[in-house]
Amino acid sequence: MGGKITNIGIITSGGDCGGLNAVVRGAARAAIASDIGAYIIPNGYAGLYNLVNLDHLTELDEERVDHVNSSFAGSEAGHSRVKISKISNPDKYRQISEGLKKFSIGGLVISGGDDTGSVLVDLAENGIPCVHAPKTMDLDLQTYSVGGDSAVNKIAHIVEDIKTTGRTHNRVMVVEVFGRYAGHTAFRGGIAADADCILIPEVPVDFDVVYEHMKHHYTRRIMNSDVFSGMYSIVVAEGIRKEDGRLFTDSDAADSFGHIKLEGAAKYVRKAIEKRMKADPEIKKFMQASGMYVEGVLEIPEVRDVAPGHLVRSGSTAAYDVSFGKEVGAAAVILLLNGVTGVTVYGVVDGEIRYMSTKEAIRQRYVSLEMVSFYEQMGICFGRKPVPYKPVFKRSEGEYVERFL
Repeated sequence: MGGKITNIGIITSGGDCGGLNAVVRGAARAAIASDIGAYIIPNGYAGLYNLVNLDHLTELDEERVDHVNSSFAGSEAGHSRVKISKISNPDKYRQISEGLKKFSIGGLVISGGDDTGSVLVDLAENGIPCVHAPKTMDLDLQTYSVGGDSAVNKIAHIVEDIKTTGRTHNRVMVVEVFGRYAGHTAFRGGIAADADCILIPEVPVDFDVVYEHMKHHYTRRIMNSDVFSGMYSIVVAEGIRKEDGRLFTDSDAADSFGHIKLEGAAKYVRKAIEKRMKADPEIKKFMQASGMYVEGVLEIPEVRDVAPGHLVRSGSTAAYDVSFGKEVGAAAVILLLNGVTGVTVYGVVDGEIRYMSTKEAIRQRYVSLEMVSFYEQMGICFGRKPVPYKPVFKRSEGEYVERFL
């Protein structure tokens, strides 16, 4: 493929989240401003593979783009989880090229996370011009990604809301959120909600440490309350690791990228806490002293596990994600038109479009253990014995700092 671009295609792929419609709208507006066509390629990479068989595509002209609401989470373009290289058809890349040629599409704006980015690298190496707009609510790329701020805000609101029912019933509330191998959203969302304990994949869990932290703060709050009222909150990423370092899951199912479906982390945590409560003779004394103990009915505090699941991905989009999404969507189009492809846009700073190799951008980034230590000194439990924080100082002047990184 080559020559002057007259049309671009827009693809969103992987998990849905806030900010994707902003990418779509930003890319479409930039295309309109450049007098080229912008077309939605529906259903992610599945739609790209089947493009040659489609009768028509929807053009995002001035009228149609008005109906793409940037503040809505999810994507007007639709998604699928398809790894092109795993398609058995030996002519798959030729078929994709023919589909793009059929609709005179000279370049692709593709928004997605590490899996989506790995396919983009594959497409670029097979001669298909494309630019990556980073998207993942997991925040585990080397750049900020569309959806991160929206997810963190949603988690924080859910955890804050869940405290009302927790406090009413004197419960320990365990909230499970997304985070397969990196716990950024659980980490940031839990901090924003004043969670007592945050369990993330980066730190294998020592449940004895969690239990002692829970017992101290939970019983202190209730015994110091004039109405014997209190609760304890735990935010746990789905990718919780046992003390042996292995990921916990109740499922054996895998997706097309080979990822095992992770589920049951909150239930696992709940059972670990209940087991220790039942074996702790001091809990019965506490229950009696606080007036909660009823033999055979209520002998230990209630521990409830909650998994808001896709609610974290749904609904509205944070303002930061709308702004960032529009910027990287529009910037991706500008890069395509200037012959820069196979890269990831990571920001627009003072009008300067910044990009990097997609191979580098999709390299997984984990929660810094130094940041874990930083917050441990504030009393948050991370499922391990606190590691003393060692301050490191750096003075910066006029330096652009990436959000959340």
